[in-house]
This record gives sequence, structure tokens and C-alpha cells, in this order.
Amino acid sequence: MNFVTPTTDAPALLTPIPALSDNYIWMVQRNGHAIVIDPGEAAPVLAQLTHGLILEAILITHHHHDHVGGVQALHQRTGARVYGPRHENIPICDVRLGEHDIVDLPGTGLHFQVLDIPGHTAGHIAYVGHLDTEQTAIFCGDTLFAAGCGRLFEGTPAQMLDSLGKIGCLPPDTLVCCAHEYTAANIRWALQVEPANAVLQARAQDTARLRAQGLPTVPSRLGLELQTNPFLRTSHPDVRAAASQHAAALLNTPQAVFACLREWKNDFK
Repeated sequence: MNFVTPTTDAPALLTPIPALSDNYIWMVQRNGHAIVIDPGEAAPVLAQLTHGLILEAILITHHHHDHVGGVQALHQRTGARVYGPRHENIPICDVRLGEHDIVDLPGTGLHFQVLDIPGHTAGHIAYVGHLDTEQTAIFCGDTLFAAGCGRLFEGTPAQMLDSLGKIGCLPPDTLVCCAHEYTAANIRWALQVEPANAVLQARAQDTARLRAQGLPTVPSRLGLELQTNPFLRTSHPDVRAAASQHAAALLNTPQAVFACLREWKNDFK
């Protein structure tokens, strides 16, 4: 996948804005202009729009209310253009998007490529691109989480596995900008799947330290997810063995392993 380099060398500021109970609204700022991704409410975004910062665009990954609840108010207050998935019902959507579309964002010099990543919802999309000349980021909504993935509300295990596979092919240093602070709970479950995974054990300690300080655990990096996230490791022998043991059946395909893992995580307390 080839990405368009930003049209300005000015550094971009990436900020996870806490919202609702455990959501993050992502803001990217450059040159006095900003975009936000998945504003579940308007007030936290408006609080950031100080010192002349102009909100140019609102990017939506899927239709759930905790991702679109602030869209109408922000659009009315700022006039920001709203981008969203082509096949989902968004309260306001100026530009509808699907796989391979490119989003050019005025003022910021940013360009994002769109991926179709159904599974959590039927029309879920992601935005992938460079934040600067070297750093890639993906805004993946509720498809990939830190050490987890989204529930299958509208899609199938096969769809979600394919969507995660698309994300897994991105560069390992890609910033994974997901929309919830679920990392600690996800890691508790992941350790049930791979208790001997030393990288996962270290990640658990780092996550506990961050949360004790009231700090976000995201963005993650894709390389770390590939080492510690069971949903991206369905072909790994240890993950396959754990899923087979949980299912009390031999699971021979990544899809069967994934389906078992998702049900296991659904019931995990």
C-alpha cells in the first residue's frame, strides 16, 4: 500500500481526547488546522478548539452512537466537512467513502487512504496515512483494539479475520489509533490465551503503569499487536492450541481459531 506524503513538513500533533466512559476521539493538528476522528460527543472537541485552531474535517469509521454522537453539533458550530462510510447511516455525511478512496484534508496537508474493514459493523472503514514523512497511522475505530478486536455485531468471523488481515499487512511501526481504552481488560484475557508470552507479560506491566498514572495506553504500534494480540495470531501454534483446548475440539483453520477466540473473549469476565 502506497501512501501520499503530507504536503507540509510541519510536525503533526496526535491527541487522544477522552470522551464518554472509555472512548477516545482522535485529533490531528497541523498548521493551526485540525481533524477529528469518531467524535462521540462534541464538548471535549470544542474544548480543544482554542487559540484559533480550525476544525477542518470530521472522519467517521462506523455508525455507532458513541462514534457519531457529537457530529451534528460539531458540524453546526464549525462547518467542518464530514466524511464517513458509504454503506452506513451517519447523521451528517458530506463525503461517502469506500475501499481505495483517498481523503485529502485541506489546511493540514494530510491524505488518508480508506480501507473497508467490516466485521464489527457491516460498513466499517478505516483511515490510513502518513502523519509526517515517516510515521504511518491507522484510525481503525472498533475493529482492532490494543490487544483485542471489536465484537461482531453485524459481520461474520470471516469478514473480521479478513479485515484484521488487511491491517496486519501495514508497516510494523504503524500507530494503531483505536477508539476505546480497553487495553488492560484485553490483556487480562490475552494472558489466558498465551500465558507464556514474554512480550505480552511485559506489556501487561507497562499497561498497568500507564493506567496507574491516568495515561492512555494508545496509540499502540502494529508490531506490538502482532506479538501480543491473539486476534492477529490465529496461525500461531500456541494460540491455536489454546483455542482448541478451550473449544474441546481440534481447530485447523485461522477462521475457526478466530471464531473461538471471539466467543471466548465475549464471555470473559
